[in-house]
Amino acid sequence: MPLVEEMERAGAWLFRFRSWTPPLVLTLLLGAIASRSHPTEPAGLDPIPTLAGMVLATIGLGIRAHVIGHAPRGTSGKNRSSQVAESLTTTGWYSLVRHPLYLGNYFLWLGPAVAVAVWWCPLMITLIFWVYYERIMVLEESFLRRTFGPAYLAWADRTPALIPRGSWVASPHPFSARTVLRQEYYCLFSTMAMFTVLQVGTIWIETGQPGLSHSWAAALLGAALVSGLLRLLQRRTRMLDVEGR
Repeated sequence: MPLVEEMERAGAWLFRFRSWTPPLVLTLLLGAIASRSHPTEPAGLDPIPTLAGMVLATIGLGIRAHVIGHAPRGTSGKNRSSQVAESLTTTGWYSLVRHPLYLGNYFLWLGPAVAVAVWWCPLMITLIFWVYYERIMVLEESFLRRTFGPAYLAWADRTPALIPRGSWVASPHPFSARTVLRQEYYCLFSTMAMFTVLQVGTIWIETGQPGLSHSWAAALLGAALVSGLLRLLQRRTRMLDVEGR
C-alpha cells in the first residue's frame, strides 16, 4: 500500500477515536511526574509552570472558540466516522492556517505538558502531536482535494498547515457565541479536568495519598456545573441553536 494511503487509513482510525487522546496524554504526563527526582514543596504542581500551562491552554480554547464561532454550517463539526465539508472555508483563521482547530488543540496539549515542569515533556508532546495529527491532516486534505479540486489547491498553496502566515481575511459569518457554547462545553470541562487530575496525581505521587485544595475543587466543580448546564440546554432545548450554524 502506498505511504499516503497508509497515512490516510491510519488517519481515519485516529480521527474516529480521537476522544481517547486526552487520557493517553494524561497518562504520559503522570509518568513524567513520577520520574522526577525531587518532589515539589508543598506537594502538587508548581504554581508558576501551572499558570504558564493554563495560559497556553486558554490560548488554545480561544483559538478553537474563534474558529467555531465564525464557522458556517457543515464545517468544524464533531463527526467521528467520516469527513464532512459543505463548503471550503478560507477566511478567518483559515486565511492564516489550514488546520486552526488543530493549532488550538496543540496549545491544549502543550499547556499541561508545561504545567508538569519536566523539561522534556513539551518536546515529547510536540512530537506525539505531530505524528498523531499529521495522519489526520493527510486524511482531511485528501478529502478536501477530491471535493473542491482547484479551489482547494489554490488555497493550500498560499496557506501553511499549522504555523500561521499571511494576511488575515475576515470571515463573512458573524461570531456566534451560542454555537461556541453548544460545541465547546466538553472541551472546557476536559481541559480543567486534566489540570485537576495532574494536581491530584502529583500530590499522590509525592505524598502517597491523593489530595486537592478547596480552590482546585471549586474550579473543577464550577467547570462541571457550567458544562452540565450547557449540555442540558443543548440536548433538551433550542436555546443554543443558531440558524445556518
